[in-house]
Amino acid sequence: MPADDPSSRDPGGLIPKLIVGLGNPGLDYRDTRHNIGFMVVDELARRFGVSFKEEKRWHGLLAKFANGFLLKPTTYMNDSGRSAQAVGQFYKVSPAETLVIYDDVDLPLGRLRLRLSGSAGGHNGMKSLISTLGTDAFPRLKLGISTESGRPNGDRLVGHVLGKFRDEEAATLRIVIENAADAVISALQSGLSTAMNRFNQSSSL
Repeated sequence: MPADDPSSRDPGGLIPKLIVGLGNPGLDYRDTRHNIGFMVVDELARRFGVSFKEEKRWHGLLAKFANGFLLKPTTYMNDSGRSAQAVGQFYKVSPAETLVIYDDVDLPLGRLRLRLSGSAGGHNGMKSLISTLGTDAFPRLKLGISTESGRPNGDRLVGHVLGKFRDEEAATLRIVIENAADAVISALQSGLSTAMNRFNQSSSL
């Protein structure tokens, strides 16, 4: 592997260049739990003072900030990898420099976990990314969306994931989005390892 390939270096020391929030496009999905990745990149765009522009050639909404890009794929969740791969190839961003933000039904609402790699864990958006990018060695920020009683079972799982956050969850959701944006900014400023050490231990509300 070439010495200048980012994946040949310590991935924890990398600064992400492409921030991908996962979700489904359209008003019907706008406030659903499955779209919490979109919500975080929207918050990042607000903080950076940038706007998303539809890029049909890359099947997504893209915003440029000082040192990288924010992306919301418009392919629907199951085909998210196509958009991330297209943007990454054009701007020469490696998978190891691609930070993906998405919902995790195995974590309770109010918890977040930053990881450098891993399996899809049953998440269709992540399955698409791993398949399209050809590796699971890319960082991801997982945001909990499970109920107080844990992961919903059977048919209840789809309804929960595609359901909207309840009014009583609004305050916690706001804090989660802010904490997630803080974690991404920490990774952009100081690297992924620093962000992991800080936010993986302090993400419980």
